[in-house]
Amino acid sequence: MTQSPTSRWSPWTLHGDGRQVRPGDVVAPDERLSWPRTIGVGVQHVVAMFGATFTVPLITGFPPATTLLFSGLGTLLFLLITGNRLPSYLGSSFAFIAPVLAAKTDGGIGAALGGIVVAGVALAIVGVVVQVAGSRWIDALMPPVVTGAIVMLIGLNLAPVAWDGDGSGTGVKAQPLIAVVTLVAILLTTVLFRGFVARLSILVGVVVGWVLAALTGNLDQQAVSSLRQAAWVGFPEFHTPSFDARAVVLVIPVILVLIAENAGHVKAVAAMTGRNLDRDMGRALLGDGVATVLAGSGGGSGTTTYAENIGVMAATRVYSTAAYWIAGGTAILLGLCPKFGALILTVPAGVLGGATTALYGLIAILGARIWIESRVDFHDPINLFTAAVAVIIGAANYTLTAGDLSFNGIALGTAAALVIYHGMRLIARLRGTTPESRQSPEP
Repeated sequence: MTQSPTSRWSPWTLHGDGRQVRPGDVVAPDERLSWPRTIGVGVQHVVAMFGATFTVPLITGFPPATTLLFSGLGTLLFLLITGNRLPSYLGSSFAFIAPVLAAKTDGGIGAALGGIVVAGVALAIVGVVVQVAGSRWIDALMPPVVTGAIVMLIGLNLAPVAWDGDGSGTGVKAQPLIAVVTLVAILLTTVLFRGFVARLSILVGVVVGWVLAALTGNLDQQAVSSLRQAAWVGFPEFHTPSFDARAVVLVIPVILVLIAENAGHVKAVAAMTGRNLDRDMGRALLGDGVATVLAGSGGGSGTTTYAENIGVMAATRVYSTAAYWIAGGTAILLGLCPKFGALILTVPAGVLGGATTALYGLIAILGARIWIESRVDFHDPINLFTAAVAVIIGAANYTLTAGDLSFNGIALGTAAALVIYHGMRLIARLRGTTPESRQSPEP
């Protein structure tokens, strides 16, 4: 049952009897099920985003409860900015991990947060431009071969972190047995279970690894002591940003990934709901940018729209934004529970190493998936060299220092992908050496 969109701020209409979704129907963004069912779907969205969202602050050393709080607030802001028409959850973006770690090494958490804030401002500006000028220029600037290369090089750039953390032995290297058990639990959960449980494989693996660490005496006792002393209700730990040019240069390339993610998610939701959401593309980018600015201003991780939650919508056929208001509110409540944040901090190094082995690999393979689904032609040497050079620069973490500024593998790889693709394409057109121009004319 498809209903025409209502006005921008209208309340949700009840879908059918509010209790079930008939075959072939979907619950549209401006509809809802009964409130008990809507609350259930909303909480399910929190569970879906949780495994990835709390992993990012654990890796980067940000306060997990703070990140959860700002992910909830960011989601509500996103819903407001998009006129309550675009169902999405804003969780921690993995694209920020490598540059944030590098920025923290140079200037501490304040400098990293400053980079996140600037990236959020830049993304918001892009959103305004897209809303005014349309979104076609995004596809022209970042064709699939460039987007896939950027996503892949981020995953490969993070690979050493899974093994050795920040260089102090805080990954798989620190607790190899626990890491392997965690990874095996993730893999087995994916194939032993169906549907929603399989989607929580990362979370299940982390729980299994944590239990093993507890049974074998491998939990950090100081973290356990902090858990016992933590209050049930209170504000999380906040940090203020400081602004350093080096940190900004490290973090700013992430917006290219955020643009690609938001655009892809808007198109995915449009396809599943049967609605044209192109007019909301700019608002989606603006909403994510504002949410990222808010998070970086208080100590949270940069945000992005979450594919995990789009998967939940596809499985349930419930696209109601009402469920996301519930999800955002639930995340805020969890963020205001210090004991919950202290529990997350007890997750040991081996568990993180095992989980990130899978997660970073998935990021890299997602780049290949973009190439495959977009049917990128690698017989074209321009596409081939664009991907080849950018991926190696990112994987090897090439670093360039210019005065006080330092450019790492993600920044250089991103720049390389853009310059190589557009530079080679321009020269080939001018010289008439594109694959199309090489073809002999029809007799």
